[in-house]
Amino acid sequence: MDQQQKPMEQGTSVTGSGDALDRRMAPGEDEMSLTTRQGHPVKNNQNMRTVGSRGPATLENYQFIEKITHFDRERIPERVVHARGAGAHGYFEAYGKVGDEPVSKYTRAKLFQKAGKRTPVFVRFSSVIHGGHSPETLRDPRGFAVKFYTEDGNWDLVGNNLKIFFIRDAIKFPDMIHAFKPDPVTNIQDNERFFDFCCNSPETMHMVTFVQSPWGIPANYRQMQGSGVNTYKWVNAEGEAVLIKYHWEPKQGIKNLTQAEAEAIQGKNFNHATQDLYEAIERGDYPEWELFVQILSDDNHPELDFDPLDDTKLWPKEQIPWRPVGRMVLNKNPENYFAEVEQAAFGTGVLVDGMDFSDDKMLQGRTLSYSDTQRYRVGPNYLQLPINAPKKRVATNQRDGQMTYDVDMAPGQNPHINYEPSSLNGLKEAPREEIDYMPHVEGKLMRASIERTNDYKQAGETYLAFDDFEKNELISNLVNALSSCSPVIQEKMIHHLTQCDEEYGRRVAEGIKQHGSSSHHGPLGAAHTHEAVEDAKRKGHSTDSY
Repeated sequence: MDQQQKPMEQGTSVTGSGDALDRRMAPGEDEMSLTTRQGHPVKNNQNMRTVGSRGPATLENYQFIEKITHFDRERIPERVVHARGAGAHGYFEAYGKVGDEPVSKYTRAKLFQKAGKRTPVFVRFSSVIHGGHSPETLRDPRGFAVKFYTEDGNWDLVGNNLKIFFIRDAIKFPDMIHAFKPDPVTNIQDNERFFDFCCNSPETMHMVTFVQSPWGIPANYRQMQGSGVNTYKWVNAEGEAVLIKYHWEPKQGIKNLTQAEAEAIQGKNFNHATQDLYEAIERGDYPEWELFVQILSDDNHPELDFDPLDDTKLWPKEQIPWRPVGRMVLNKNPENYFAEVEQAAFGTGVLVDGMDFSDDKMLQGRTLSYSDTQRYRVGPNYLQLPINAPKKRVATNQRDGQMTYDVDMAPGQNPHINYEPSSLNGLKEAPREEIDYMPHVEGKLMRASIERTNDYKQAGETYLAFDDFEKNELISNLVNALSSCSPVIQEKMIHHLTQCDEEYGRRVAEGIKQHGSSSHHGPLGAAHTHEAVEDAKRKGHSTDSY
């Protein structure tokens, strides 16, 4: 058999579109010719097959049926949260140190060890509550998720722009999201639902203070901070662990918007943040962030007036300094939004050796929920998609499931053996070279809150630390939103805010009294929403039917 025939006999490929060595073409076909997914050259893409030029169409319209039925299935389920997003590729460059100390003192994670070591990354920015085509000017936390393609496999650092969260226990997460999402009857996001949940959950006051201030609307993705939000652990070569918080600081500076500024931008462009990120990278103005960590010993820290595992709390910088460990640069835009941004899947449980979980209750719940929702949304084989797959070798005994297009086999592995252990040339365990981290766990099983809740102090400190314009904007947004809420919700919120800071609560109470009740149920921070409904009726231009 000659060499020209051999490429045609490579067998069935399950790693992509046919055999990369098979260059056969139909007569008249070239590299740019349109084909069906079956490889059939498409010679008429303008007309379906019909009886005569006017129809009717025939059932055996294979080319049309393949095209239209795929089109009917082009969308996968939207993310429950973080639906609206933008993304980019880049790299993370390690400093080899934590501040002035060797990084190996605290973690054996390979990506941090050597100064100048670069690890490919993909980053997805997002808004949290709103749908896939919602304006990027809405008041909402912003997601900041980074996928590191390390030599030990993928690491996902999944967080938000704000460094805290509304709740500290994952069992409350579905309720929180239901309250913040649109009303199930009207399909309108409603301030009253938001504050009804918050006024009955005092731990939310710190996050409410941030979200209702200008920090609730970042100017764009390039000029916002990022955070891991939850508490993680680093583990060194001796199997010793420390508690870790992650912080991304933008080299472009930080910019936020007032409600009025955001509404003016929204009237001109509801994709402004996606456009800003894309165009900056296209012109070579690559955005950059520095990664800092805060480190605490792995214990309860009774000297603090809060629990370090409580994600509604900041670790104060003056007590627990930020230490730089590396920088991240985004220098390449996606080539296909759906394949790379929409199908990108992150999980808080995706850690590499040298990292571990803390007992943070939100982190524990997110670790199940995040990866589980990707299996539902994208499919059980979502990790075989190029954007999610590690860039190192993969060999598993996982098989089958919807959309299997690769088999995770090692070279020379017996294809009949998809289990372990085996004596028939199957996969085997990797050698254990590192010392396992083995935390001691002891206690009674119970349903109870942490002991040091301290729901108000840091919210008050954050309010007092704001600039005057931030305070004024915060009060204005709260007054506008709470004025449409029932009196019982207003009273509870004023009580909580007064506990945070006397001036804080008093200003909101006075503002509500001066404002009076209103009916502007609508998106967080928005005012005069009912007026907009009436304006549309009054200002609409009449016309004749056609």
